[in-house]
Amino acid sequence: MLRLHFYAGILVGPFILIAALTGTGYALTPQLESWLYHDELTATSTATPLPLADQVHAAEQATPDGALHAVRPAPEAGDTTRVLFTTPELGESEWHTVFVDPGDAAITGELTTYGTSGVLPLRMTLDQLHRSLLLGEPGRVYSELAASWLAVVAVGGLALWLARRRTRTASAKAATGKAASGKAVSGTVTSGRARTVRWHGRLGVWVLAGALMLSATGLTWSAYAGANVSDLRAALGWNTPELDASGGEHAGHEGHAGHEGHGSHEGHGDHGHGSHGGHGDHAGHTDAADVDEVLRAARGADIDAGQLEITPPAEDGGAWAVTEIDRSWPTQVDAVAVDAAQGEVVDEVRFEDYPLVAKLARWGIDLHMGSLFGWANQILLVALGLGLAAMTVLGYRMWWQRGARRAFGTPIPRGQWRRVPPWALAVGTLAAVGIGWFVPLLGLSLVAFLLVDVAVGWVGRRRASARAEEVST
Repeated sequence: MLRLHFYAGILVGPFILIAALTGTGYALTPQLESWLYHDELTATSTATPLPLADQVHAAEQATPDGALHAVRPAPEAGDTTRVLFTTPELGESEWHTVFVDPGDAAITGELTTYGTSGVLPLRMTLDQLHRSLLLGEPGRVYSELAASWLAVVAVGGLALWLARRRTRTASAKAATGKAASGKAVSGTVTSGRARTVRWHGRLGVWVLAGALMLSATGLTWSAYAGANVSDLRAALGWNTPELDASGGEHAGHEGHAGHEGHGSHEGHGDHGHGSHGGHGDHAGHTDAADVDEVLRAARGADIDAGQLEITPPAEDGGAWAVTEIDRSWPTQVDAVAVDAAQGEVVDEVRFEDYPLVAKLARWGIDLHMGSLFGWANQILLVALGLGLAAMTVLGYRMWWQRGARRAFGTPIPRGQWRRVPPWALAVGTLAAVGIGWFVPLLGLSLVAFLLVDVAVGWVGRRRASARAEEVST
């Protein structure tokens, strides 16, 4: 365990450190973004809001080359309406967003926004840095490695901390017994490395629950483990219900929505953002004149959140989708499909009807993103990110104090696995194989660690044998 913890800390530590610091930056910036883009986000007109159709029309005139993707009405007085367009040059889950003053339909600005959370350019850059180091899909390997190993090093570190605590307790009892019998007891001298170990262990215990949460939720939208999570949820019927906006006679909503599955989440793409049945890329012309009637029908169906997204049909005969997008507590993510011609709701998805696992996934992702509990959530994430970063730095300091300046440092003793009972070794091996298959980058990197360890051991034995032969001759 100690040897695995050592290798994982040394080799995967940089990924965990980067993820912790970029995640901390993301959690710190919502208020900064509101200040930085104040002009775009703020409506100055005090007039009665114009119909949404007029606001959309003004945005369309400002974006003649864009195809309407969605409309987000101003959630409160003083806020602007967002009209989202797709344009050829934008990447996945990126929208050209026009900000419209509801009172006079004046355009207050145009920005590229990202994901269901609608983050603006500053947080979009931090998000991509956290997710892929700005390297696109290949860069996602880094964040998946960090998420895969974070839980392993956290649980392994806890096991080592408990073992060290038992050892100290036993030593203290032995010293007390000697003192009671009148024997001399030497004083305890705490070395610099011992103090580093103590702080590393304490920090690990304090951040353990948060580290496990970040690891689990991070893996749900990773490239490889995320695909396995999605497949497992689909097989067990744990998917988020999908709104059917196809406009068919028998609209239903059982299917794979992907809102919290492979590759999607709030702020980190949320590629399931437009995944309601019948809603993908909105090609061609959409008649925005229906948007007010659609909104009235949705309000009549108890879609009452302030933050909404209204998505036009992807093809003729389809229904509009109206979705609550308020990720704060209590979660508001109900959705309805509205037939604009009839002004009737033809399908609905209610959060209360989600399977328990789908609810937990929604809450876990929103907690990870810092949106579930507002300021408290942000403060928690900042403390957690800084704690993980400090723990990683302390881990490298321990390595340095152990003797990192001498090649790879003083080696951790080998062969400890031989002390493990055969049944426990067999169970552990089977568990490692199963987890490694389900979390592929963890399994592959674990095999790489083992190969490196075997190679280092073989080279060490060869050198020791060569030195022994030289001495004997």
